[in-house]
Amino acid sequence: MENMNELYSDIILEHNQNQENKRELIPFTLQEHGHNPSCGDDITLRADIEDGVIKDAAYTGHGCAISQASADMMIDLIKGKTVKEALRLVDLFLEMIKREVTDDDQLDELEDAIALKNISNMPARVKCAVLAWHTLKEAIEKGESK
Repeated sequence: MENMNELYSDIILEHNQNQENKRELIPFTLQEHGHNPSCGDDITLRADIEDGVIKDAAYTGHGCAISQASADMMIDLIKGKTVKEALRLVDLFLEMIKREVTDDDQLDELEDAIALKNISNMPARVKCAVLAWHTLKEAIEKGESK
């Protein structure tokens, strides 16, 4: 099990260091700001959605390694997906964090984001891990209500 934790830590570090998705996205059709007062994580998420498909997405802002890595993983996962599919994946991720879904076969489609599965054991870090995902969900829901 220790090796899995190390592997997951490596994945988190890798995504935290990857700056590919951390940029100003222009043009964009969706923008939402997310803030986690408990540790100061602050992100602005932008997506370019065309015909219901997320063509591109990016984020700017600052935060701890977990919130930045989680945002990066989420963007990797949702690019090219339909908005509906992205929302389903967001819900799956949140269910994993809440331990409502624990079956790895089901969670496989979260790709690297499965590395955050054990964050549920560290309640103080959960908000960091879910920040980007909640922000995306809020953005999509606001966009749909327009």
